[in-house]
Amino acid sequence: MAARRTAAAGSGEDGKSLPLDELMPWSVRPLRTGRSWVMGPDPTALRARWERLAAAEGAEQERLFRPSRSRTPNTPVAALPGRSTGTGRFAREPGACPDPVRILHGPFDEQWLLPDHRLIDAARPELWRVGDERQLFTVEHGYVPQATGPALSVTHLLPAGRAGRIRPLYRRPDATDPNLAPGLLDVLRARLGPEVAPGSVLAWITAAALPSPSGCRVPLPADAEVWAAGVELGRELVRVQLRGARGGERPRLPGGRRPYVRAALPARPAGIVYDAEAEALVIGDGRISPVPAGAWEFTVSGVRVLELWFERRVAAAVGVVPEGADADGLDAVGARGWTPEWTSELLELISVLALLDGLRPRQEALRARLERAEVPLISRAELRAAGVLPVPGSVRLPASVLGHQEEGPEGQFALL
Repeated sequence: MAARRTAAAGSGEDGKSLPLDELMPWSVRPLRTGRSWVMGPDPTALRARWERLAAAEGAEQERLFRPSRSRTPNTPVAALPGRSTGTGRFAREPGACPDPVRILHGPFDEQWLLPDHRLIDAARPELWRVGDERQLFTVEHGYVPQATGPALSVTHLLPAGRAGRIRPLYRRPDATDPNLAPGLLDVLRARLGPEVAPGSVLAWITAAALPSPSGCRVPLPADAEVWAAGVELGRELVRVQLRGARGGERPRLPGGRRPYVRAALPARPAGIVYDAEAEALVIGDGRISPVPAGAWEFTVSGVRVLELWFERRVAAAVGVVPEGADADGLDAVGARGWTPEWTSELLELISVLALLDGLRPRQEALRARLERAEVPLISRAELRAAGVLPVPGSVRLPASVLGHQEEGPEGQFALL
């Protein structure tokens, strides 16, 4: 019954919630690489791919590169903000391999990317400009009717792949210029207390966001006690998802419930099975336990997170090439079997999902409470009267970042 009520509220039919698009107006699409080989779970493989591509010449380099309308080995581009990679044509001067950077490839899947603008169709430079040590990104998940799981997630990493809209918490570096509707903080502080800050708004959104076909929606309470409870819950949800980043603690389950490798995982696993009775993941002859059922069943947009994470690494371990590409392409370069790092990441992911599942009852209770008529909500009419809505079109665009130069195509410089 609770799930059906949540779905109804998320559809916006009751008019109690507000579009996230109006609360955090600036949004960006995720990075789109255009070629799968520039991203993957193993940074060693990415370096090997670069070296092979840089050593190739002419038609062979073009075949390995996999050109698109946006990128070929002869496309000059501007450097990625904050990166010192080349801007000349790759075919002429590839340069040294850049250090792979950590990115988020879909929900809860941390992978690696070669941060060279010449290799990426749509790198979203506006995100790189604001992606500093104080930035956080909300990532909307695709809407699937009747599916369970979170409406959005929070990360400190640049999101890539097929994620939904990305909304940075801040529009400029150094945690300045919050990506919130102008005047929203003033309304919330008048209603809920002077301590309301951009981080607490993000925490509330993380705890209370509802999925809908038109994008996430968020109810805003006018009750300080309800707000405080939601912010506390949201901060815990964010802490778990950041996995120790931003000065937090790495996620750990209580003693006796922490997953361990009971039998070594095979070098090239073929599949994964969940033994519900033993609370164990069975991977060939390998075995990990205890794995709570809530972690195994954790889904986003109707897809089981652990299964998708595992399938991507099985493919990378054997050099399987996605989407029908040639078997001798760069995706197959560097395949070296299952790595110890992946085992450690799998154990941490199980902990993350188990902890998030453990917080789900509190989220459901908060949402049920918000649906009851006795909890006053900040309405669209109130935000209109305060001048918060409609949102000015200017705040839906990237903020100007001045005061420094970025290297343009072929080494030219342009002031932003």
